[in-house]
Amino acid sequence: MHSRLRLFGILCALSSGLILTKPVAAQDWTQWRGPNRYATIESFTAPAGWKPKLTKGWSVEVGEGHSSPLIVGDRIYIQSRMGDNEGVKCLRFATGAPVWADAYPAPYEPVPAAKGHGKGPKSTPVYANGMLVTLGITGTLTCYNATDGAILWRKDYAGQFPATYPEFGAAMSPVVDRDLVIAHVGGKDNGAMVAYEMKTGKLRWEWKEDGPSYASPIVTFIDNVRQVVTQTEHNCVGISAEDGKLLWKIPFTTPYEQNSVSPVAIGGGKILFGGTGNPTFLCKPHKDGDTWKVDKLWETRDVIFYMNTPVLNGNLLYGMSQKKSGQMVSFDPDTGNLLWGDPFGRFGDNASVFAGGGYIFALSSKGTLFIYRKVGNKLAEVFQQQIADTEIWASPAHSTRRMLIKDKTNLTLWTIE
Repeated sequence: MHSRLRLFGILCALSSGLILTKPVAAQDWTQWRGPNRYATIESFTAPAGWKPKLTKGWSVEVGEGHSSPLIVGDRIYIQSRMGDNEGVKCLRFATGAPVWADAYPAPYEPVPAAKGHGKGPKSTPVYANGMLVTLGITGTLTCYNATDGAILWRKDYAGQFPATYPEFGAAMSPVVDRDLVIAHVGGKDNGAMVAYEMKTGKLRWEWKEDGPSYASPIVTFIDNVRQVVTQTEHNCVGISAEDGKLLWKIPFTTPYEQNSVSPVAIGGGKILFGGTGNPTFLCKPHKDGDTWKVDKLWETRDVIFYMNTPVLNGNLLYGMSQKKSGQMVSFDPDTGNLLWGDPFGRFGDNASVFAGGGYIFALSSKGTLFIYRKVGNKLAEVFQQQIADTEIWASPAHSTRRMLIKDKTNLTLWTIE
């Protein structure tokens, strides 16, 4: 049971995507891992000889859960739980003051192996074109008018699937592609990747060949075909973004069926996958006449990811490997060769890793923020600070030098100086 608990961790939805529906302001953080799902703080620059310092601003109680906050203009959106209710809050960025809120009953009891990780939610909302979409811990998908919180549509899937969420709760974060919002719904061995018209909730397409995992999709072009790429319960897949047809798949499973590392697009149609107990590998799907084939370019056991999704920055990949009880690493996307690994490790079960201004930021699940300077193929630590007395599983939201961090129950604004 202990190893099962260790393996489960929190199974946050780790996602990374590539295609924006509509340009957003550089300082906006509109979905999991930022506006492009690159995990890159585009608006951040650091002066020469920078010596980082954190200044704490406002802090407000928003409820439990591991959903990450969003920043859109002068507003914040955060999904959370208060008692048996789950919902979303809209706050003012400057002060944390409430603007609007919605809550609905979402009774949920985690399986015994996951009890220590709370009742969610774990999925991060997505904002696009004045609308906000959330996925609750029990699989409720809701689209809001982001201005006033009016519900445009809601789907709960009761009666459609034997279970409306996977064993450890719904955790994948929806993605928006043009006028569609895409999510993987349902439960163990029975689910559907669905695409709805964002304004109306009308089903545009669905793919029903596998249940959802805890990873999140990206939308990218491979061989000039726009496709949704993700880990499902039992596979790594590419699905046509136009009609939901399966293009290619690779059988892929992890212990306790907890696929939770989102794919990373490397460029040239290459996709990086990984998961606990499995080697990290790079593959290249491609068309061969009317069919699709997938070539595996390399794989390595020198870097193994549990839940952490690495970030591609410059010509290297950075992330937190599962080895050494959590080890920051850099490795070569062309070969898979490990170039540097922190000799001490012990980061914990997870870390949210971001890149910006020549630096790598890592927020560990133990509640410590680390900042590293890129030095050749290595990382040199220039800053660390414990910023919460609880574990932190929610990924931070960034706006230039300001950072929103959600701990167990509170949302706090920090300024990086």
